[in-house]
Amino acid sequence: MEIAVAIKLIAVALLIGFGAIGTAIGFGNMGGKFLEACARQPELAPSLQVKMFILAGLIDAVAMIGVGIAMYMLFAL
Repeated sequence: MEIAVAIKLIAVALLIGFGAIGTAIGFGNMGGKFLEACARQPELAPSLQVKMFILAGLIDAVAMIGVGIAMYMLFAL
């Protein structure tokens, strides 16, 4: 029975860890592209900023869903 608990803990750790890594990579790419686009066309900066914040929420939502599933696996299964 203890091996099942250990596997569950490893799965939860991987789920949260990969979610955090993916979010960090996504935010890094998005921020870099945003700065690049603002440097090329400064007049579009306000429009691009709104779109960047919408994407930031979507990127973060995916990680939060992963954390929610991990907590469900940890405490309910």
